[in-house]
Amino acid sequence: MIRIVAFLVLIALLAFGAAWVADQTGDVAMSWGGWTISTSLPVFVLVLGLVILTGMLAVWLLFSIWRGPERYRRHCRNKRQARGRHAVTQGLLAIGQGDGAAAKRHSGVARRLTSNDPLALLLQAQSAQLDGDRAGAHRAFQAMAERQDTRLLGLRGLFIEAQRSDDPQSAVALAEEALKLTPNSTWAAQAVLGFRCAQSDWTGALKILDANLSSGLIDRVAYRRQRGVLLTARALDAETKDRDLSRDSAAEAIRLAPTLIPAAVLAARFQSEAHQIRRAMKIIETAWLAQPHPDLADAYAHVKLGDSARQRQVRVETLAAKVPGHVEGALAIARAAIDAAEYARAREALAPFIAEPTQRTAMLMAELERTEHGDSGRARAWTLRAVRARHDPVWTADGYVSERWRPVSPVTGRIDAFQWQEPLAALPSGEADPIAAMEAEILRETVLAPPLTVPKPMAEPEPATPIAEKPPEPILTPAAPAEPDLEPVAETPPPADIPPPPKPEPAPVPLFRERADIAKAAKPAVPIPAVIPITRAPDDPGVDEDDPYRDEFAELNSGQQQGGWRGFMRRWGG
Repeated sequence: MIRIVAFLVLIALLAFGAAWVADQTGDVAMSWGGWTISTSLPVFVLVLGLVILTGMLAVWLLFSIWRGPERYRRHCRNKRQARGRHAVTQGLLAIGQGDGAAAKRHSGVARRLTSNDPLALLLQAQSAQLDGDRAGAHRAFQAMAERQDTRLLGLRGLFIEAQRSDDPQSAVALAEEALKLTPNSTWAAQAVLGFRCAQSDWTGALKILDANLSSGLIDRVAYRRQRGVLLTARALDAETKDRDLSRDSAAEAIRLAPTLIPAAVLAARFQSEAHQIRRAMKIIETAWLAQPHPDLADAYAHVKLGDSARQRQVRVETLAAKVPGHVEGALAIARAAIDAAEYARAREALAPFIAEPTQRTAMLMAELERTEHGDSGRARAWTLRAVRARHDPVWTADGYVSERWRPVSPVTGRIDAFQWQEPLAALPSGEADPIAAMEAEILRETVLAPPLTVPKPMAEPEPATPIAEKPPEPILTPAAPAEPDLEPVAETPPPADIPPPPKPEPAPVPLFRERADIAKAAKPAVPIPAVIPITRAPDDPGVDEDDPYRDEFAELNSGQQQGGWRGFMRRWGG
């Protein structure tokens, strides 16, 4: 609207000016050499305007002719760049779709049309990676690293290629160079920190962590927690090498992260050695309230050297009372009670958890049966239940199960990734397993119940000779559980004049049946195999085949997985 009004105003001014000139009187005469020109003023103004317009048009035409070649070159260059950008776009879309052939074709077009375009170099590198051409990807990233605008991107690409080639030295050098170039680079800082932790260079890792705080990559709360984790790792590593450094690191770690279990255990141990018993107990109690753990209970029990088993039991009961009803407290009380020969107290502590026991609960019950009564049968039954029992919490990080705490995840390189929790493979699926339930029922009927004594069928007697009574032989049978005080069934001999019919020898019922026999209940029982096949979870290490009960009280849930340096490298390479 404003433009229309301005245009109308301009037209009105021009019309007013033309009318004013037309109304003027007078003549204009020009004399040049022998030529004389005489005309009116309006005609002279009109001719002068036409001459000026013609001159301007001539000047524009001359400049257009002069700049024509440059404009043509610019047009061709813009057209090539447009085609190149279109090829880059299509190539990146092909990479996203996983079409390696199309990505390679578009990469060639983009390289031919726009060889210096950063996106064309990126497309070339990614298409080479998708095609498996590591040499081509390395050349593309090297070209990007030599440019000022794409230097950081090129260094990251070379870093990834070095990791894929299992060249940690080059990868570390590239990450450090990128960190010097851009101190707030997240990937470079995490990579250098991860490499320092993987090499157990805790002092270097602490320096990188301080630099991350200065660069604003982490906040103050995360910094305190991660520094406590790294200090704990350094304290554990230097415990047998430099006791002073280990003691100082543990003390600072427990100030920064008072609920960190390894730091609390180590700091309490040093305080106990220094005869600071109350301070050591306070450290353990703080961590116990946040997360009960067997290492904390063991450290609390032995916080004062030279105490008797009964004194340790009383101390453990005090600690368990701070978190009532927790399974770790019950297990700690049972362990201390068994050591103090207080078997009734151990059974009382484990009673709420034996209905659905974990592996540690079942193994403690097996030890209790063997130690208190010397009943190897019931101890063996509890050991069998431990094999199929629910897993206890373990140190887990990103699906990796470790028997000890680690400061860094070997899978992803995250600091403070390990958590004390039940492994994923042991979590309930929400669906009941009827086969497992039937096997458990058979186990209760045959092993957990006292054996039922029944008479053994007698051979056919002689007609004229009285039959002597034979002692009954106990066998295992899937009949209903008998009472513990059931007396052996007395055998009544048949009359001498009426011989009983011969009876076949009954076959003993196996402890476990094949799953198909239990499901269908139609096939006869099969003999007990030498090794009972039991389906286990992927992270269940099982039992040693050579000696299934060699070490009944060891941790059944170690479940070590392969990780380490190569697993950590794969994460950054992905």
